[in-house]
Amino acid sequence: MDVFVYGTLTDPDRVEELLTDYAFGGDAVLEGLHRVEGVYPTLAPGGRVAGRLLATTEIDRLDRYEGVGSGLYARVDVPVADSFAEADELRKSDTVAVYIGDSAALDASAEWPGEGPIAVRAERYVRERGVRVTSDRG
Repeated sequence: MDVFVYGTLTDPDRVEELLTDYAFGGDAVLEGLHRVEGVYPTLAPGGRVAGRLLATTEIDRLDRYEGVGSGLYARVDVPVADSFAEADELRKSDTVAVYIGDSAALDASAEWPGEGPIAVRAERYVRERGVRVTSDRG
């Protein structure tokens, strides 16, 4: 699975401690969300954030690392822009996973529209606002 990473998982040493099957892809930009700081980095509506792609078969391990089971983060599928189709040979599908943290749990300044768990609000926002991953070349 391809994952857009923007925080601690952009560090090759950290990824090597966590995963055995992985490969970094190229630089990418997440359009429609921006990074905010809290206990751990997370994303908030609007703007853009630079990151990179990480390909791995160990998505369950990443889910545990990110606290998906406890609701700390949610894994959300984000579409890949058509212009990114040839920009990175590791990309295997037309979506990539993005981990989005619960801003209240992370003590981060982020307001997500709607009600419910972060997974529901983030998925709705991504779908309705056209959030997408693009090449860092635009």
